[in-house]
Amino acid sequence: MPRKTRMYLPGVPVHIVQRGNNREACFFSDDDYLYYKELLAEGLKRYGGELHAYCPDDQSRPSSYHTACLR
Repeated sequence: MPRKTRMYLPGVPVHIVQRGNNREACFFSDDDYLYYKELLAEGLKRYGGELHAYCPDDQSRPSSYHTACLR
């Protein structure tokens, strides 16, 4: 069954969640985390988005990462 079409409303932030496979860590080194932040910044710039908030679920080895973005 196909997924329902996502609805984006102008001026309303979108909650984006990235999860590690089988609840494993999303980042295994500081370099992984820095690379993720670079890709996030590049994507926001490319698609005209704004980052309002971001939060890993655990500071040491996060298994999920939450962002709130506005387009």
